[in-house]
Amino acid sequence: MAQGMKRLGTPIAALLGVALIALIASSWLINRDALRKAVEAQIRDVTGLELNVAGSIDISVLPASYISFHDVGLEGGGTSTPALQVDVLTANLRLLPLLLQRFEIADLTLLRPRIHVSLKPDGESNWTPFIQTIARTMKPGAENQVSFSEIRIQDGVLDYEDTATHATEKLEDIDLSLAWPSISRSFAATGQFDWRGERVDGSISFSDFVAALSGDRSGLKVRIASAPLKLAFDGSVANRTSPMMEGTLTVDSPSLRNALRWTGQPQPGSGGFGRFALKARANVVGASIALTNVNVELDGNAAEGVMTYANNGRQTLQATLAADALDFTPYISTFRLLASGARDWNRQLFDLNGLSTTDLDMRLSAAKLTVGPTKLGRTAIGANLRNGTLALSVGEAQVYGGIAKGSFGIARSDTVADIKAQFQFTDVDLQACATELFGLNKLSGRGNINVSLLASGSSPFGLVQSLDGSATVTGHDGAISGFNAEQLLKRLERRPLSGGGNFRNGSTPYTNLTIAVKFSDGIATAEDIRVEGPATKITLTGTASVPTREYDMKGVASLNSASGFELPFVVQGPWDDPLIFPDPESLIRRSPASAPLLDMLKDRKGGDAVRSAIDRITGSGKRPAPAESPTAENSKESAKSN
Repeated sequence: MAQGMKRLGTPIAALLGVALIALIASSWLINRDALRKAVEAQIRDVTGLELNVAGSIDISVLPASYISFHDVGLEGGGTSTPALQVDVLTANLRLLPLLLQRFEIADLTLLRPRIHVSLKPDGESNWTPFIQTIARTMKPGAENQVSFSEIRIQDGVLDYEDTATHATEKLEDIDLSLAWPSISRSFAATGQFDWRGERVDGSISFSDFVAALSGDRSGLKVRIASAPLKLAFDGSVANRTSPMMEGTLTVDSPSLRNALRWTGQPQPGSGGFGRFALKARANVVGASIALTNVNVELDGNAAEGVMTYANNGRQTLQATLAADALDFTPYISTFRLLASGARDWNRQLFDLNGLSTTDLDMRLSAAKLTVGPTKLGRTAIGANLRNGTLALSVGEAQVYGGIAKGSFGIARSDTVADIKAQFQFTDVDLQACATELFGLNKLSGRGNINVSLLASGSSPFGLVQSLDGSATVTGHDGAISGFNAEQLLKRLERRPLSGGGNFRNGSTPYTNLTIAVKFSDGIATAEDIRVEGPATKITLTGTASVPTREYDMKGVASLNSASGFELPFVVQGPWDDPLIFPDPESLIRRSPASAPLLDMLKDRKGGDAVRSAIDRITGSGKRPAPAESPTAENSKESAKSN
C-alpha cells in the first residue's frame, strides 16, 4: 500500500506543479489595463458613477487576486461635496475567471470611506440618483447584472445634513458588512458604528431589495443595540409618495431619561423616567407613528392602550392608556411645596422648560393610583399640554374615602408659572385630606371640600404670596384636636380668674362644621367659620397668612347650656402649633373683685403693673421661657403664689 501511495503521489505532485507554473504564466499574460477598466466598469454599473482615482493603483494575482485604488472619489449627486470618498478601494477578484481572462469582482472593501448625505427640502438627497441607478441595474433582465455579493466598510465616517432644518449628524468608526443581493433578492447590512459617544451594534435587512429601492413594498427587519437604548422592528416598508412602515416595534432602555438625552430629545422634569420598555404594533407614515396594542412600562408602571407620536416641526404625543396600578411618586419627588424644615415654603425656582418642547394629549385610567403619601382608588385623569400650557383634569378619583373631581392648569410666562386649580372633594375623610393638602392635622370627621385658587409665581413661595380664590369646608361628626372647649368653658364659668390652665390637649367634638374663607394676595379671610357641637358652639373671624403660615384670628366659644356662658378667645401663631388663649378683659369683667382693675389700666403709672398681674392671673401672656432660665423659674413661683 505504501508503494502504491508513493506511485500515486508522484503524478499528483507533478500535476500541481504544472498548474502552479500555468497560474504564474497566466498572471504574466493578464492585461492589467483591461483588468483596471473592467473593474471600473463593474463598479460604475453598481454606483452609476465614474471612479475618480487620484492615487496609485495596485494589482495582484497571486497569492491573492485583487486590485486596489488609492484616493478614490465618486463624483456626482449635484452637491459640491462628493457623495463618497475612499482612501483605499479594493476589489477582490474571482480567481478561475481571472485565469480565463474574465474579470469578475467577488467583493469590495472600502477602507476609511467618508460618506456624505445631504437631504434637500423636497425630500430628495444627493444619493437619489445613485439609488435610481442601482434600482435600474438590479431589475430582472437588466443588461449589466451586479456580479459581486458583498461590500465591506472599514473605519468609515458618515456625515448627514438636512438643508431645510440645518440639522446635522455624524457616525464614526463605521465597520459594516453589506450582503449584496447578487443571487437572492434580499439585502442585509450588519456592523457597528459610534454615534454621540456610544458604540452601536446594528443590522438591517430587506426581503426584496429591488422593491425597496423602487419604493415598492418589501419586508424589513431592523435591530439597534447600545447601552442607552435597544430597538427592534419587524415588518414591511414602502416609499411610494412618503415613507411608510408597518410591523412590530420593540424598545427597551434601562433609563428613558438617558436615552432621550442621547438621542437629543427634551427631558421632561427632573424626576423619574428610568426603566422603560415598549412593545406595540407600529404604523409609520412620514414623521407620524401610530401605535396600537401598546404594552408600555415606565418606572415599574405598566399600562396598555394606543399612542400616536408626530414630529412635524413640533413634537406631539397622544395616548389613551389603562393600568391596574400606577405610582406617580417618582415624578413629583423633586417638587416640594415646603422647604426641608417644613416651616417655610420652598423658594427654589421652577424649571418650566419642559412645558414648551412637546405637545401632549393623554387619557389615563387606573384601578389604583399613588401620588406620594396619597393613595387613590379608581381614577381617570386627562392631561393636555399645548404651547406651554398644561391642563390636568380629574374626571373622578376615589380618594380619602370619598370622591374627588377637578382641574389643574399651569401656563408659562417666561420664568413665571400661572396656576389655576379647582377641586371638589365629596364625603372625604377630613383628617387625611386636610393633612396632605393643607398641612392641617387637627381636624377629623367627614365632609366636603371645594377649592378654587389662582396664583402666579416663579417658586412655591411666590405662588402663595399671590394666592387668590376661595375654599369651603363642610363637615360633620368629627372633632378639632388641641383643646377641649367644653372643659375650658365650664371651668372658667365657675372661676373666671382661675387661668386657662393646661387646655392645649384633648379635643372638641362637633356635629356640624362650616368653614368659608376667601384668599387675596396670600391672605385668607374668614367669611364664615362655625363649629357646632353637642355641648359647645364656636365662631371665628380674622385672617390667616399663607406665606408666613400663621393665624391672626378671634373667636367666641359658648356652652349649649341654660347659662349660655360665652368666652371670647384669640388664635395666633403658626399653623401647626397655634397659641390659643381666652380674652383677659372678658374674664376680669366676670369677676366682681377684679373688675375695678380695668379702670386702673387707664392710669399710665399703674397700667404696666396691672397688666402684668392680669397676665399672670389669666395665663394669657406670652409663652413661658424655657425651664432653665430665671424668668421661667420666677413665673412658676408667681403662679404658685396666685
